[in-house]
Amino acid sequence: MVHVTATPVLALRGVSKRFGAVQALTDVDLEIHAGEVVALVGDNGAGKSTLVKTIAGVHPIDEGVIEWQGRQVSVNRPQDAQHLGIATVYQDLALADNIDVVGNLFLGREIRRYGIVLNEVEMERRSRELLDSLSIRIPSVRIPIASLSGGQRQVVAIARSMLGEPKLVILDEPTAALGVEQTAQVLDLVERLRARGLAVLLISHNMADVKAVADRVAVLRLGGNNGVFDVRTTSQEEIIAAITGATDNAVTRRASRTAEVQK
Repeated sequence: MVHVTATPVLALRGVSKRFGAVQALTDVDLEIHAGEVVALVGDNGAGKSTLVKTIAGVHPIDEGVIEWQGRQVSVNRPQDAQHLGIATVYQDLALADNIDVVGNLFLGREIRRYGIVLNEVEMERRSRELLDSLSIRIPSVRIPIASLSGGQRQVVAIARSMLGEPKLVILDEPTAALGVEQTAQVLDLVERLRARGLAVLLISHNMADVKAVADRVAVLRLGGNNGVFDVRTTSQEEIIAAITGATDNAVTRRASRTAEVQK
């Protein structure tokens, strides 16, 4: 088991985000440590996508604090997040079907000789090395992405995110629309990322996947926190109750904060 660090890799403190008259996030707290998988769950419209995009630098926060390895940082652009060591794999994967695996892995990061000619040999070598290090098995690194299964495409997209040597990997619904065998392939890779000491934020609607790989589950409801649960000691029914609002931990948390202030 990987040692989980005391200081979180990423911490959100009282993060809020508004779009015009719509309050998308309100006073959200979240911590993710190295060597753990945190699942972010919630119903449609709960704020999961907005929260992910604030971490990824797509939507700068309006209020609150983002801390990276214990220090306050500003994440106003995707480049800011990437520079810190945050990699995001969105649900659409952003892969080019007509380009081979090597070309997709190095898309936008091509290695060139003399600054002009593509170094295909070096990129192929690094591709094989990267996939081998993650125990990813595909027929060939030279076949078009279109020839791969859904699960294989997903793991290639995750592998591409590793080229920047991130410390936090955000996976947006990585098993959506995958079969049982392909889902297992992706979840195995998630566990390998944790074993390498990375922090992983997993956004998922699938409770079976969450229970299979997550260490903790953070629930969002109506744009705010509604509980953080230890997977080992929490039933699936308790998590679903927090998602649906059958239990409102956000109210309890705010009440406890008020009580602390009044002491």
